[in-house]
Amino acid sequence: MIALLIAAGVAFAITLLGTPVLVRILRARGIGQLIRDDGPFTHPHAAKAGTPTMGGIALVGAATIGYVVAHVRTDELKFARTGVSLLALIIGLAIVGFIDDYLGVRRRRNLGLRKRGKAAGQLLAGSGFALLALNWINISTHLSFTRQLNLNLGSTIWFFVAIVVVVGSANAVNLTDGMDGLAAGSATLAFAAFTIITFWEFRHFTVYNVQPAPAIDLAVIAAALMGACGGFLYWNAAPARIFMGDTGSMAIGGALAGLALLSKTLLLLPILGGLYVVETLSVMAQIISFRGFGRRVLRMAPIHHHFEVSGWPEFTVIVRFWLFAGVCVALALGLFYADFINIPGAIGTGLLR
Repeated sequence: MIALLIAAGVAFAITLLGTPVLVRILRARGIGQLIRDDGPFTHPHAAKAGTPTMGGIALVGAATIGYVVAHVRTDELKFARTGVSLLALIIGLAIVGFIDDYLGVRRRRNLGLRKRGKAAGQLLAGSGFALLALNWINISTHLSFTRQLNLNLGSTIWFFVAIVVVVGSANAVNLTDGMDGLAAGSATLAFAAFTIITFWEFRHFTVYNVQPAPAIDLAVIAAALMGACGGFLYWNAAPARIFMGDTGSMAIGGALAGLALLSKTLLLLPILGGLYVVETLSVMAQIISFRGFGRRVLRMAPIHHHFEVSGWPEFTVIVRFWLFAGVCVALALGLFYADFINIPGAIGTGLLR
């Protein structure tokens, strides 16, 4: 528990105190957000042009430092392959996002990497992580919900499933990152849930058939990410002083995917991250409807822009979407705990205390 507090506290403090420094550096170099050419052109939205972006640098950096400091300050905590592999995935996707952000700013358009370039970078990061999980961590290839199920996917299928989950999650959070604090606030809730889940698996490792060291390492990195997102939210909340950019959103999405895969809660992720699923489905529905039938189902996609264009104040949209994200997180935790108390022998062994 001390390690979790250290990781979260250090990461929170670094983003809280370090983000303004990053803002000044980015402003001095003229690195500001460019607004989408297709709107929405509401006054509050258009006024965001020029706000520093690439704030994900502070977020990912703080989480990494928090994770490392927790190990340095806690003698009994050792670096585990699970945490190191997950951190590699986070940094890898952050680099892809950084290149995308940098090219967008350099070209003075709200376009960075081409779709193929971005997809290639995400696939490289996802496949690298999947290979580490299979060959270095020796992850179980069974399908999982709140814990491992009896369906073994096999190494090949699990490899491709892992890549799809990583890429899909990275893009889902990226789509959600369209309003001040929306992605950072919802991610704080999601990482808090994963901190609870992974710490619970550590405390009851015999029930979940996991090794204590890998489980607690996942909990530490989840706590560090929670603290980093929370500290960043202070500056990213409306009106935002800085945006996380693709640097942060892709890293967050990849982290959520990696945590679900490594903690054996893969099918729980769509529930826990229900907000990201809805955002992604709204874009898919808009594309299918417009290209197939020539009609739009939303005034603008993703769905948070639909409500903005419909006349909702931006802050109202953000808070209501946070509430929805919180309900999804609570439901996922409820399902996780409900499954635990139904595991034969879990209560009788004295683990519930």
